[in-house]
Amino acid sequence: MISVTKLLFAREYYGDKLRYTKSAHTMRNGASEGVGPVVVWNSTKTCNLKCMHCYMGSDAQKYKDELTTEEAKKFIDDLADFHVPVLLFSGGEPLIRPDFFALAAYAQEKGVRPTLSTNGTLITREVAQKIKDIGVGYVGISLDGLQDVNDKFRGVEGAYEKAMQGIQNCVAVGQRVGLRFTINHHNIAELDKIFDFIEAEHINRVCFYHLVYSGRGEKMMDQDVTAAESRRAMDTIIRRTKDFEARGLEKEILTVDNHCDGPYLYLKALEAGDYRRAKQIEKFISMNGGNRSGIAFGEVDPQGYVHPDQFTQHHTFGNVRERRFGDIWSDVSNPIMKGLKNRKPLLKGRCATCRFLANCNGNFRTRAEARTGDFWASDPSCYLTDEEIAQDKAHAVGE
Repeated sequence: MISVTKLLFAREYYGDKLRYTKSAHTMRNGASEGVGPVVVWNSTKTCNLKCMHCYMGSDAQKYKDELTTEEAKKFIDDLADFHVPVLLFSGGEPLIRPDFFALAAYAQEKGVRPTLSTNGTLITREVAQKIKDIGVGYVGISLDGLQDVNDKFRGVEGAYEKAMQGIQNCVAVGQRVGLRFTINHHNIAELDKIFDFIEAEHINRVCFYHLVYSGRGEKMMDQDVTAAESRRAMDTIIRRTKDFEARGLEKEILTVDNHCDGPYLYLKALEAGDYRRAKQIEKFISMNGGNRSGIAFGEVDPQGYVHPDQFTQHHTFGNVRERRFGDIWSDVSNPIMKGLKNRKPLLKGRCATCRFLANCNGNFRTRAEARTGDFWASDPSCYLTDEEIAQDKAHAVGE
C-alpha cells in the first residue's frame, strides 16, 4: 500500500505508523518492531453481489466448513497473542455473517483493531451506528465507478445506489469511511469522477487498487490497463491529490498492489525539478520497503487456511484450527513462505536487476505467476521503463 498523501506531503495517518517506520523494511514476521502482520480475514465466501474481478469467486450461495464463532474467537486470541495490530474483516460480504458485530467487538476488546472491507449495500443507518459503536476503526466500501459502470462491474443492478446509501450512512454517524476502487480497462476513465465524488460526499479516504489476476480476476487478465494507461492513471491521482492539498481539503489518497507507484512518484518529482519532495519520497519508500506479503501482511480464508495475502490463496501455509497463527506465520518450512521473507535473491528478469528493488521488493508475485507460471518472475504490471529502472542510473537525489 502506497500513501500518495504521505509521500507528497508527509501527512500522518494511522496506517503510516505501520508502513513508514525505520524498522519496517527489515521485518520478517510483522509490520514493524514489536507487532505482527496486518491480517485480512475473509470471514465468509458468501456475497450478495457477483463482481467481475472478485478474487474469492464469491456469490450468493452458502459455503460449508467456515470458521464457527468459537473458532473465530480462538483465532482472534491467537492474533492478539502475536501482537497483530489490525484485523480486516472481508469476504465475500462480511456483514452477511450474523456474528460479525460480536467478533469485531471481541477483536477490539483483545486489542486488535477491527476494520471492515464491504460492498456497502447492507449498511443501513442502524448498521452504520452499530459499526461505529463497537469501535471499527475504518470501513472501506468498494465502488468501481459511477452508477452504470459500477453496477455492470458488480453484476447486480442497484448495487451503486445501495453502496451510496451505505457511504452516506457512515458519514452521517461519524464513522470513518473510504472508497476502494480497482483500476481496470472498464473504469479507468472514471478516475476524475471518483475524485469529484469523494469531495462531494465528504469522503476522506480512497484506495486505488491495481488489478490482481486471482479468482474471477484471472479472467480479466487481458482487460487490465496497459503500462501507458497506468502512468496516466497515476498522473491523474497525483494531480488531483495535489489539487486537494492546494485547496485545503484533507483527503488520504492511497494506491494498492503495485509498488512501482512509489518510484514513479519519485521520478515525477525529479522530472519536475522538485528535489526536496523527491528526497522526501525516497525516504519514505526506502523505509517501507515495498511489497511485504508473507511478512507484514497476511490472509486467513473462511475455512481457516493461512495465505500470503488475499490474492494468493493457491499457496497455503497451515490452518488456524490446527496451529496458532503466530506459529504458522513464523514457520519457514514452506519454500514459498521462506522465499517471501527474503525474496530478493529469488527474483528474476527485470525485478532482479531493478535499481528500485529495495523500494518495491519485487512487486506482486501472484501477477507474475499468473502470467508466466513462475512465482519469482518479474511482475508484468510494472510500468516503469527499462531506462528508468537501469542500475547505472543514479538513485539518490543529488548523486
